Amino acid sequence: MDVNIKQLSLPGVFLIEPICFEDNRGYFMETFHQKKYKAAGIDHPFVQDNHSHSSQGVLRGLHYQLKHPQGKLIYAVTGSIFDVAVDIRSGSSTFGQWTGAELSADNKRQIYVPHGFAHGFVVLSKSADVIYKCTDLYTPGDEYGILWSDPEIAINWPVKNPILSQKDLENPTLSQIPESHLPG
Repeated sequence: MDVNIKQLSLPGVFLIEPICFEDNRGYFMETFHQKKYKAAGIDHPFVQDNHSHSSQGVLRGLHYQLKHPQGKLIYAVTGSIFDVAVDIRSGSSTFGQWTGAELSADNKRQIYVPHGFAHGFVVLSKSADVIYKCTDLYTPGDEYGILWSDPEIAINWPVKNPILSQKDLENPTLSQIPESHLPG
């Protein structure tokens, strides 16, 4: 298999290191191969691709959808980000725990975040372009968020004063969210 896929500290969250073939012309790598990813446990069809461009210090998240939950396969095509997944499945033994990794154009890593998790990232480089594949469509009105700085989750963000949208500044903490607004 020409891809290294390993589970991170939370079940279902995978760090993926594609093999990159480089020479004097540049490089080539597969960013997704259905059979190889399925063999590792990533067995969901992807129905939407997104591209996000952000400046240094921008933090996007922590986001999730409830009625149309999205698994996400995330990677940085330029720059560097710190990417985070938080288990928000009520009843889960790892509820409220987080895991994260640096994704960059240099390390070419990917993270797969399954549905039932909130997702977010912060840009570490001057800017970053992030591509992510989703297992369900974005659905306006079904978007939820958790405060990026929730002290009970205690994410060790590598940026102290991130740039946030007004919506992300107003997100509740995980303990303020009714159980009916969390995945089961």
